[in-house]
Amino acid sequence: MMRIAGKILLVFLLFLQVPAQAWAEEQKGSKEEITSFLHKLFEERTRLLIHTHSNSLASLYLPKEKVSRFALQHEQRRAKYIQTWAKKRGITFTESSGRIRIVRVKPQGDTAQAFLLYTLKLTYTYTGQNQKSHSFGVGTRHSIKLKKVQGTWHVAREWYSDPIEENPHTIPSDSIKQPFQTHSSTQNDTQKQTTFAGKRRFNREKAVQYADKYAGAAWGAGNNNRYNPKYLDYHYTGGDCTNFASQVIGDPEEGGGLPMRGGWHYRYKQGGSTTWVQTDAFKHFLIRSGYGKQISKGYYTDVMKPTASHPQGALSRLQPGDLIGYELNGDIDHFSVVVGRDSNGYVLVNSHTGDRYHVPWDLGWDKYTKFVLIHIND
Repeated sequence: MMRIAGKILLVFLLFLQVPAQAWAEEQKGSKEEITSFLHKLFEERTRLLIHTHSNSLASLYLPKEKVSRFALQHEQRRAKYIQTWAKKRGITFTESSGRIRIVRVKPQGDTAQAFLLYTLKLTYTYTGQNQKSHSFGVGTRHSIKLKKVQGTWHVAREWYSDPIEENPHTIPSDSIKQPFQTHSSTQNDTQKQTTFAGKRRFNREKAVQYADKYAGAAWGAGNNNRYNPKYLDYHYTGGDCTNFASQVIGDPEEGGGLPMRGGWHYRYKQGGSTTWVQTDAFKHFLIRSGYGKQISKGYYTDVMKPTASHPQGALSRLQPGDLIGYELNGDIDHFSVVVGRDSNGYVLVNSHTGDRYHVPWDLGWDKYTKFVLIHIND
């Protein structure tokens, strides 16, 4: 009887194992299908940014379902915005490329949830000018719900924080066409900055190096496209842009090295103070502490146009390591770090949420944005 019972038990276990193996194979097959679909989806999105006539992206969505249709329209508006912005800035995009890093895929029958990072590279030249091309990077985090219809996967819903999506009809025109000159562009000033770099309270060179190294998922960033692990990531709790700006100017080892004081501090493994992570509090601290000086505040045309105080425009006074605040409806919404200029003198910035590397300073903003230009005092 024991031998018979043992055989029955063995057959029963084998019976259970077959469905389990089949389920595992099915899951593996679904993940492979989903991975292939996601790569195709982002290849089409990348192509759409500089080839806006492409219609192949629509087949990857469900136009009859409202939420899916909204996600598709978002991508179409995004492409229209960046093309309109380029035209108004007198530039031509010549290349777009991107890659994704899939963090997790969870198939559930005919639906699935995917989480991934998208690293985008865009290259441009100035229209009609014989100048070298410039490339910049943008990085975004995506949560995507997929749905399988008639054997094919489609985007059903998506969420991500998009740094270059805005109404293309509200982009301010560029009325100043000549290249900009930096406030400290003379040979004597440059030599002075180099000679006394070690004696300054704020180290601009290290601040920019930090901003480039830890620019996150954006193309061009270092550290294998990851944030500095010493600091908490506030991406999902209000945004990480101010935390990043504070790190850039204040990290004592790799950053600008401004001493933490006056309530502006970061406690490792605990987090940053309000003035370290909150946009308006950070701006007020910089001005009141003397760490920073507000050069100008105004709409796009206000900071670009020549004035008695700023003959070449307020923007020309920004130096690498300085900051730009982006104000909407009376509140600072975002901070970016000035890291340099392109071949035409246009200011380039890095930031978190979304992640940016050497991106033109006003890309993703409109005529209703007020720009707060802050010089960090040496």
